[in-house]
Amino acid sequence: MRKPLRFLGRLVGSSVVVLLMVSVAFSNLSPELGGKPTKEQRLAYAKSGHYEDGEFRNLVPTEMMTGGSTFSALWKFLFGKTPHAMPDGPLPTRPLTATSIQQKTPETVRATWFGHSASLVEIAGKNIFLDPMLSVKMGPIPWITPKRYNPQLAITAEELPAIDAVLISHDHYDHLDYQTILRLKDKTSNFYVPLGVRAHLLAWGVAPTKVHELDWGDSVRLPGLTIISTPARHFSGRGLTNRNSTSWSSWVLKSATKRVFYSGDGGYGPHFQTIGQQHGPFDLALMECGQYDAQWANIHMLPEQTVQAALDVQAQVLLPVHWGAFTEAHHPWNDPVKRASAEAARRHLPMTTPELGQPVTLGQPLPQMQWWQ
Repeated sequence: MRKPLRFLGRLVGSSVVVLLMVSVAFSNLSPELGGKPTKEQRLAYAKSGHYEDGEFRNLVPTEMMTGGSTFSALWKFLFGKTPHAMPDGPLPTRPLTATSIQQKTPETVRATWFGHSASLVEIAGKNIFLDPMLSVKMGPIPWITPKRYNPQLAITAEELPAIDAVLISHDHYDHLDYQTILRLKDKTSNFYVPLGVRAHLLAWGVAPTKVHELDWGDSVRLPGLTIISTPARHFSGRGLTNRNSTSWSSWVLKSATKRVFYSGDGGYGPHFQTIGQQHGPFDLALMECGQYDAQWANIHMLPEQTVQAALDVQAQVLLPVHWGAFTEAHHPWNDPVKRASAEAARRHLPMTTPELGQPVTLGQPLPQMQWWQ
């Protein structure tokens, strides 16, 4: 009996390997893979101080896999069972229109979360889109990558009004989405991206004059608004051969009277306290909260660490993101917000939990209905 079972196991394993090889070959031919920085650009990246031997580095030593291997993590993702990994049905969504977005004053500070990390921040009269992943399917290999819980979003990319700036935190498929960029490129004035990411957007037909790479500490000024690239603790890559070939960032938005922080993806670290000291306090912080696991504890925060990071950056209000759209880790789909809510209450940190598409407007009552229970 053992021999047939052993043979069956080898057959299944071999089939998975073959499928992965075919998928990798396909993805390498897909335009979704993006572009590559030139040799001259790579030489210039060395001046950043966190680029060495062809790879970007974190401020502190960061081992990506803290338990097991990448292959074992993939195997567990494909074949493992996690209770309540997905909701029973689509999540509550508030439909949004371009007209409602356009109704504001220069003093309005409003954030609208669309699920995962995609969020529209309105500040200083500007429309700033953070990591606009608005597709239902992710990446070039849909049988491997997760599918969005909701078949429809609060608003489509085509329905959005003009966007003053798109900010990209890093080039992973759940943050830099090929299909969404194609739909936004003609209505977006500027794209601000970490070092190396510009090559992807140029490969997808975004006008070179619109795409600006910022290193940590770099800033740009729009009328009434300053945008600053700040550190994160993560990694990058859209294929098996370009790991850490591009950088990753968190982002600071400063108007004359308000400040908003977006953490991007990443593990907990001392950079949050430094950002708070240099740029805080923040009226609102959109913080990564979800897709964590003991196998990659350095590159995604636990919910309790999310709350601590929000306190570190001196946030007045926490809006947890990076959940509510895709299952990419081995925890129940609503575990991030449950744990973060409990910890925020314990630490006396105001936290808002809007439904998808429900605007959070500073100066008005914060959405706090526990719809995710």
